[in-house]
Amino acid sequence: MSGTPDAPVPSPCTSVCKMDERTGWCESCLRTIDEIARWSALDEAAKRAVCAALVLRREPLAAQAQVPNAR
Repeated sequence: MSGTPDAPVPSPCTSVCKMDERTGWCESCLRTIDEIARWSALDEAAKRAVCAALVLRREPLAAQAQVPNAR
């Protein structure tokens, strides 16, 4: 994530909310219901921690998208 450490962290919300029952994450922004609900109350450090977790969640999903389905 770029920017200064004290810069406001923008919400990762894309306004396409659909929760994945398997992972418990929003299919669009990859946050949990708890992370979504608490976002506006989090301080900037906590928001950066959530965003760091989103990067880690996105990596295996991106890897899966690169692998063609075996049949």
